[in-house]
Amino acid sequence: MATAGTSGGTPAGLSTGGTGAGGAGGEAPLAVELRGITKRFPGVVANRDIELRVRRGEVHAIVGENGAGKSTLMKTLYGEHRPDEGQILLDGREVSFRSPADAIAAGIGMVHQHFMLADNFTVLENVVLGSEPTRGGRLDRATARRRITEISERYGLGLRPDDLVEDLGVGDRQRVEIAKVLYRNARTLILDEPTAVLVPQEVDELFGNLAELKREGLTVIFISHKLDEVRRVADAITVIRRGTTVGTADPRTTTARQLAEMMVGAELPSPEIRTSTVRETPVLRLREVTVGAPTGRPPVDAVSLTVREGEVVGIAGVEGNGQAELVDAVMGLRPLAAGTVHLGDDDITTWSTRARREAGLGLIPEDRHRQGMLLDAPLWENRILGHQTRPPAVKGPFIDRRAARADTARIMRDYDVRAPGPDTLAVALSGGNQQKLIVGREMSARPRLLLAAHPTRGVDVGAQGAIWRLLEEARAEGMGILLISADLDELIGLSDTLHVMLRGRLVATLDPSVVTPEQLGGHMTGAQTAAGAA
Repeated sequence: MATAGTSGGTPAGLSTGGTGAGGAGGEAPLAVELRGITKRFPGVVANRDIELRVRRGEVHAIVGENGAGKSTLMKTLYGEHRPDEGQILLDGREVSFRSPADAIAAGIGMVHQHFMLADNFTVLENVVLGSEPTRGGRLDRATARRRITEISERYGLGLRPDDLVEDLGVGDRQRVEIAKVLYRNARTLILDEPTAVLVPQEVDELFGNLAELKREGLTVIFISHKLDEVRRVADAITVIRRGTTVGTADPRTTTARQLAEMMVGAELPSPEIRTSTVRETPVLRLREVTVGAPTGRPPVDAVSLTVREGEVVGIAGVEGNGQAELVDAVMGLRPLAAGTVHLGDDDITTWSTRARREAGLGLIPEDRHRQGMLLDAPLWENRILGHQTRPPAVKGPFIDRRAARADTARIMRDYDVRAPGPDTLAVALSGGNQQKLIVGREMSARPRLLLAAHPTRGVDVGAQGAIWRLLEEARAEGMGILLISADLDELIGLSDTLHVMLRGRLVATLDPSVVTPEQLGGHMTGAQTAAGAA
């Protein structure tokens, strides 16, 4: 039997059959074992006869394309739903979880890709929520603070218990989620796309934290689409394709190309474009744009930049340095304290978001759940969001449901959005398929300028490559693109011009053809100055 994605024979380091890393003497006992897990939803079998074996004290990676069933499988292990068939064993003992509370009590903790935090609570309040230490019937803040500080220092999380979560960047929010899991004494941690928002230096720190967890006997299940990172951090890899296990891999002897072929039947995509399509005509001009704040420094401080037709201008920066506020300012979602915004020859500084949309602004938002979709609405309604004043969404003064459904079906075909049909609720789609629907929606409007905020966050290599190709094609046709991303390879590979944003200001302009991810990360953290920048 050949491994899925290979052409006869199994590459070195790969095995099939889904039984996981061997059973030779001297190996650690199994912390988690899933046998024959099957989970059905209306119209779809999300998991089919999945096998997974994870040994105590290892980092075990699970990789697979969009809709392969990774998240469904982890939600089963975490007690968010029950399998229709199969067994879950922890430390050799069969268990049955009715809720995440049961999984937590059994030592399973999960850090979701989309964080489960209350923005108006402090770090301390978020970490202890639901497991509050009490004294005299009231929250024992001293005990909670001491415990959280111990966890933070032990694993290098760098958390301050009294910080408000709404003031934290995405990287710090992720560390709060990890602290929540450790606070509840988890022995097995499920991390869903944990490096998606981190710069290389932060990835190194996270991997150091994982090594410390391993040394203390904890087990980590690591879900990721970044195959080079998977090979670097994992002790074993399980590959899932179209809802079932297709094989396991030894990261020491398996290449990223072999893993990609197992996942999607194709080579690993590369975001490299070096043929210039930049034209002279400016499509976006920002001049001294400043977004005010009630107190402290402004989140966007005197930013000036130009995006021309056929140009990708990249913005690099650690999360929370003003990138999100800059996108909001260009879209008209935040008022300016100073500066001007021009779209082509038009001064749109005072225009509404709707007027900017109709003039040719498109947006792939940073957070698809909070800013890009109505999860409880069908796909065809999500197709018309932000475009409800233009065909095919409208016919005269009314919403044209038939045309909207037909165009949604076209987007599903053209952008490989895997779902039963246009009436499927958005919440039923995997994160990658939700992202492809948003990309299809925005590209279909043929905007003059596309604001692409983390366009491939949390998607697999197949979808990532497809989105990169779409951006490349749009660039070649003259679209201007302002690209904000935490994926440094993506920024370097796609950008014609690359700026670094730190504390609300553009602090460096770099040449994407020569800069390395490590150098870029140094500029993003302030460890490297603008010396040598283009």
